[in-house]
Amino acid sequence: MRLRRGGTDDTDELLRLFDEAVVWLTERGSADQWGTRPWSEIPERVERVRGLASDGLWIAEINGATAGALVISETALDYAPPVDEREVYVRLLLTDRRFAGRDVGGQLLDHARSQARERGISLVRVDCWSGGDGSLIRYYERQGFTPTVRAPVGDKEVQVFEDRLGPHGPTAGLNGP
Repeated sequence: MRLRRGGTDDTDELLRLFDEAVVWLTERGSADQWGTRPWSEIPERVERVRGLASDGLWIAEINGATAGALVISETALDYAPPVDEREVYVRLLLTDRRFAGRDVGGQLLDHARSQARERGISLVRVDCWSGGDGSLIRYYERQGFTPTVRAPVGDKEVQVFEDRLGPHGPTAGLNGP
């Protein structure tokens, strides 16, 4: 797997990942997470994705194909409770189902941890939809994150997680700039 910095030129590819995720989630009874309509057909969501692509985007590639995307920032999302220290906040983690079982998401989360360490930051936070069968919550727990609080987002609720980093730990093992 290769990791590269992304940008607004990757907006269409991110929209493809979101659209495919919507289909996959809907097929599994989790349409409440992102709805049933492709994000590429909703102007507000297209703009949201363009904004995500504009800063802190990393693209994972396998054999030249986009396998996943990660957006990190030192600013948490508005609904996340504030903290009294610097942090790296995972604003987006999205993987292509074609690469399921290849730990794309885990490697991207390890990259977020590596970025935090490089910046001298010991806190990485992420959140996920808390509905459905709880599989997203279990996923982040398996990835080493600890649930902290649940926060309302519109008519839904998200689970916020944290990972406190020591001076050493897993590295993504990815190459790229």
